Amino acid sequence: MSKKCLLGAIDLILQGAQNLVVPINARLNSSSSRRKQQQKLLVTTNTPTTTHGGREFCWLTQEDIIRFLLSSIGLFSPLPALSINTLGIISTDIFTIDYHSPASSALGAISRCLTDHTSVAVVDGEEGILIGELSPFTLACCDETVAAAITTLSCGDLMAYIDCGGPPEDLVRIVMARLKQRGLEAMLKQFTNSTTSLVSLSSSSSSDEESGTPLNWSGKYSRSMSYSARLLRRAEAIVCYPKSSLVAVMIQAIAHRVNYAWVIEEDCSLIGIVTFCNMLKVFREHLEAMA
Repeated sequence: MSKKCLLGAIDLILQGAQNLVVPINARLNSSSSRRKQQQKLLVTTNTPTTTHGGREFCWLTQEDIIRFLLSSIGLFSPLPALSINTLGIISTDIFTIDYHSPASSALGAISRCLTDHTSVAVVDGEEGILIGELSPFTLACCDETVAAAITTLSCGDLMAYIDCGGPPEDLVRIVMARLKQRGLEAMLKQFTNSTTSLVSLSSSSSSDEESGTPLNWSGKYSRSMSYSARLLRRAEAIVCYPKSSLVAVMIQAIAHRVNYAWVIEEDCSLIGIVTFCNMLKVFREHLEAMA
């Protein structure tokens, strides 16, 4: 891919394009084979393709552009070795919500995160510690029962609810009890039908007991009780540090198939975020400066 084509692709991504549609040339002639082979470097085996009008096209994303840049990372020296703090690409324009806040209060922020392929950071309101994240893409992979969980649970408990392996039985019971308390009979019926394999409904006393258990904990005792669970959830959010090098963060994000990494201090307090768009801006400036 030529410098001009690469700059054009980066510009389109920075202007808000979610995907780029690129034609794939099936035949190579002597005069253009080199240019077309370079164009194909962006196309990986995982790149989706489609056929239209007898021609084949591929769909390129932000991740594909970053992968291409990483494959030629030596050409950008010393840029890749510089820290993200030195490069000034740590953004503080992020959406955060307290661990104990109702999950429903995060819906607006989650919707806005769809545009830039990020997530809502879940933090400890007192200490600013990053606990985890609520990802719109993770929620999109859940079944319809997650709507009931969002309606009734806190952000911290919603993270536990959508963990891999299925929702914990105690949270399922609490969701049922709270739906009943709020008179949401239609949602309760749908939720019950979808979760009967997880929880036995024969014991109403268990549900009554759980319904009286406060999930929006407060106080140091309750925080310490959920500490191990919080560490697990924090590990699910991809994090880096201000001194992390650009290339290290690129590799980390690609390895976890995300478009960003949260930036934290040594004490896990949240500083900001680094996104693929932030990285592309730096590479674009470098490409323009190259003779």
